[in-house]
Amino acid sequence: MITRPADLLYSKEHEWLKLEGEIATIGITDYAQEALGDIVYVELPKLGAKLEQFGEAGVVESVKAVSEIFSPIGGEVTEVNSAIESDPALVNREPFAGGWLFKLKVADAAQKDNLLSAGAYDDLVKEA
Repeated sequence: MITRPADLLYSKEHEWLKLEGEIATIGITDYAQEALGDIVYVELPKLGAKLEQFGEAGVVESVKAVSEIFSPIGGEVTEVNSAIESDPALVNREPFAGGWLFKLKVADAAQKDNLLSAGAYDDLVKEA
């Protein structure tokens, strides 16, 4: 079993979130990238886009499937990871590090209470 970073929060849609002050860094989990297989394209949200919690933020395409990316928290997109535009497989290789997708300025930090801890996420994927 993969050890998920305990300092992150997780969504039931298999995204992770790292909150640093009012900025959240968001990516997809190791479980999600493994289920998708080799990622060949990632469509990221536009800078300045306002995202709702659990609203659609982009798309990940793999050799197996196309999957929507949902924002685990609401806010305004402040940065996108341009490295994955030229190397989408970075999401496969480093889902919790260099393969992050986007950052946003959080609109309501209390929304983090709707997310899962690493242990609760582990329980969720065990049942899958």
